[in-house]
This record gives sequence, structure tokens and C-alpha cells, in this order.
Amino acid sequence: MPPDRLPPPPPRIRLAGMSQTIPAPHQDVRIEASWKTRLAGQFAAPHMVSLSAFLRAEKAAGKRIYPPGSRMFRAFELTPFDDVKVVILGQDPYHGPGQAHGLSFSVARGVTPPPSLQNIYRELESDLGIPHPGHGNLEGWARQGVLLLNACLTVEDGRAGSHQGKGWEPFTDAVIAALNRERENLVFILWGRKAQDKGAVIDRTRHLVLTSVHPSPLSASNGFFGSRPFSAANAYLESHGIIPVDWTPVDWTPA
Repeated sequence: MPPDRLPPPPPRIRLAGMSQTIPAPHQDVRIEASWKTRLAGQFAAPHMVSLSAFLRAEKAAGKRIYPPGSRMFRAFELTPFDDVKVVILGQDPYHGPGQAHGLSFSVARGVTPPPSLQNIYRELESDLGIPHPGHGNLEGWARQGVLLLNACLTVEDGRAGSHQGKGWEPFTDAVIAALNRERENLVFILWGRKAQDKGAVIDRTRHLVLTSVHPSPLSASNGFFGSRPFSAANAYLESHGIIPVDWTPVDWTPA
């Protein structure tokens, strides 16, 4: 074909804050290879194209979006598909400055653990005798196969839930569906009604689903405390010949 008749290049989309463009339909998004293989089609889907446009517009309007683009898919980077043992599902990232870093319920080094995480640590100590570690970084869990997944992967500064309904939910539904379909004997920890609704598709005959109220101070006393999810998860993993999780929260962040 003569050069002047070459077909136009594929359209390119950019996720706000990302350091690279995403060419459709090849979806050269920065995400760990085992996840990219399973989720590639998601990046060309209408809900993700719409989400990209929304994020670009929000950024152009000067709004602060959390976490930074380089951390948006951090949960997938630290926990490859075949390494997943446990899924802990959150709603959306923390919406305060410096808090969100791509892992549900976790905060980066030097950031005070928010109230929900403080309650998680309280239950962890009650359940397994592991004391509060003095930080809020759960990266050590992620590196052992605990997928710390939020239903939405971005949020606007100071506005909890601000990116709900913008396109993230079908993407994270696809994540849960792939795990449910292709893996066996996973533990899904679903805290709160929204997480439980999102996990309705999980096959309870092939996976363990642990539920309770959310660890938020508004509800933790109504069934979260005393639920013992950490020991229950490990007992199930061990019963299926899977190495249990060391739930001690080791801070992996470089000094």
C-alpha cells in the first residue's frame, strides 16, 4: 500500500496521571503481565474509554486525583494473578492528601493509619495476637498474595465516592470474575454491604467468602470486631495445602 494510503493510526487514550498513553485496541497500559493478558479487552471497552475522558477532564479542571497515576494499578503490580490467595475488597481510595497509594485500606509510610485501618489492626491483634505495627503500609500483605482491591481505583481530593459510577466498577467486576472463574480455593474478604453485593458472583463451592460489617468506626462494633477473618482465611488456605499468609504488616517502603 502506498504511504499516502496507509490506514490511520489507532486512537490513543490516556488515563489521567499516567506517564504513558494507552493505544487502543492494543492497550499498552502499565499493568503486570498476567493481569494485562486477562484484562486487555477492558481498556478498549466503552466504560473505560468514558472513564479515561472523565479523568482527563477532571485533571484539566485542576482537580486533584488520588492515587497518583503511577500507583493506580499498584495492587496488580504487587500481586500477580497466579499469586493471589486472598482478596480484600474496599470501596474507593482514601481521599486525603498523601493517603492513597493503590492498595485498599493501606497508606504509605509516614501517613497516620485512618480509623478503618486502626480497627483492622485492632481485630488483627485480637484474632492473631499481632500488635499494631506503628504504620499503615500493607504492602507486605500484597507481596504474599493478598490482592488489596478497591471497587474504584481513583477518587477526587476530599470527596469520598466521587468516582463511583464513572467506569471503574465494570473493570473491577472483571477482575473478580476472572479470579472466580480461573482460580480455585481463594479467600474473598468482603467487609460491608457494598463489597458483599460486588462479590455476589463468587462461587462459594470453589472459594471461601468471609463477610462482616465494614471496619469503619460507624459499624465496626456491630460485627466486625470478633469476626476473626485472618485466622479463618489461614485455616482455609492450610486445609487446601496453600501456604498461609503472615499477617504481620511489614513496611516494605524504601527509607
